[in-house]
Amino acid sequence: MDGPEKWRILRLHVEDNIPLTTLTQNTGLGLRTLQRWHQQYKTGGIAALEPQTRHDSGSRRSHPELQAFIERLGLTRPRPSIATLHRLAAKEAHRLETSPPSYGTVRSILASLDPAMVTLALEGPAAYRDQHELIYRHTAERPNATWQTDHTELDILIKDASGRPERPWLTTVIDDYSRAICGYMVFTGAPSAMNTALALRQAIWRKDDPVWAMCGIPDVLHVDHGSDFTSHHLEYTATALKIRIIYSTIGRPQGRGKIERFFGTLNTELLSTMLGYTGHPGKKPSASMDLSALDQAIGDFITKYNERPHREIKTSPKTAWIGQGWLPRMPETLAQLDGLLLTVPRHRTVRRDGIHFQGQRYLSPTLAPLVGKPVTIRYDPRDISEIRVYERDTLICVAIDQTNPNQRLSLREVESARRARRRQLRKDINERIPRVANREEPQESNQPARRRSKLRTYEEDE
Repeated sequence: MDGPEKWRILRLHVEDNIPLTTLTQNTGLGLRTLQRWHQQYKTGGIAALEPQTRHDSGSRRSHPELQAFIERLGLTRPRPSIATLHRLAAKEAHRLETSPPSYGTVRSILASLDPAMVTLALEGPAAYRDQHELIYRHTAERPNATWQTDHTELDILIKDASGRPERPWLTTVIDDYSRAICGYMVFTGAPSAMNTALALRQAIWRKDDPVWAMCGIPDVLHVDHGSDFTSHHLEYTATALKIRIIYSTIGRPQGRGKIERFFGTLNTELLSTMLGYTGHPGKKPSASMDLSALDQAIGDFITKYNERPHREIKTSPKTAWIGQGWLPRMPETLAQLDGLLLTVPRHRTVRRDGIHFQGQRYLSPTLAPLVGKPVTIRYDPRDISEIRVYERDTLICVAIDQTNPNQRLSLREVESARRARRRQLRKDINERIPRVANREEPQESNQPARRRSKLRTYEEDE
């Protein structure tokens, strides 16, 4: 019975002077119970009538040493089963010359242990940190102040190029302040620096779709300790774009909670409704779509996600990112961004028929002076119809795949490049020959030259 109910009965005695014996007959309560309530009221008022919780509530009282013995075994890794603990506790009770505990007493003693203490003792510091340790959730103060990026293997099967089922991966870039998805990359195979770079390229540069407004260079990029994120390529790119990279603590994913929640939303709202979803218990998934179709579906979902209200920020990510209007920090050109993000450099030697790469042959008239010289190429694996050619970190040209009928060079362009190359070489030769000849001429002397005698060969020469 709670406090107000007790006071409703006791008030008849306190205020109306009805004897407690009469209340006992009318309410069916014991006289000692009413007397105890009356004494509690006189000591602490109506608040004292509230039920008091015992400090040992939920546990059964037993011998202190025996209880400590059960708790010690319950915190030992690996923890014995309750049946084993009950048997060992009975032996310990016999040694202590006290009554053995019941099975329920052993269970209640274990249940009364602090869950955090049990987790730390049985599962270790990492599990305790993830489940019970207080964390601080940092939130950026403005858009593009902090971005997070991470990978996840999607719970869906798709068909690869050979028609075999395969689980794809997703790399996502999210703005910490607005929760807006700034860029993504769907791919198959293990995560790599290339996939991260392509997701960042899409996130940083302006989108073709005007609805997808998010772009710009972030001040801070928050990543984990994956090999693709700790690559020299990403460090070089971050330095060039003036991005500060912050690596999360190893084994502690709490700092990436926002992007993890997006992965969960994508999984439950989109992937679970598609054929090939692997999360349905008891159902065998079958691959029905290819990578391109999945990429399109995820892109459409992200567009809707950015425009719908977010539960935590009380507005849509797009609205929060745009705010009152501002100008994001952008690269000077897309070519500069591509030069930084489009793959780890590949080194090739320019041949007479162009640059050979991935079984293709790439050609450009600008390559004519570079035949036989080493160059660096960069490419987009989603479109290998062209490559970018660099010499000493300087962009020389864009070479085109000669198997592409729409962009193939003509013979006239190739011959024109050849003639230009020969003219340049001949000019360089002519410039060097006079200098060499001048160095071979004898130095002039102030002394008059001696007259050479003419050799007489015949008598008629006299």
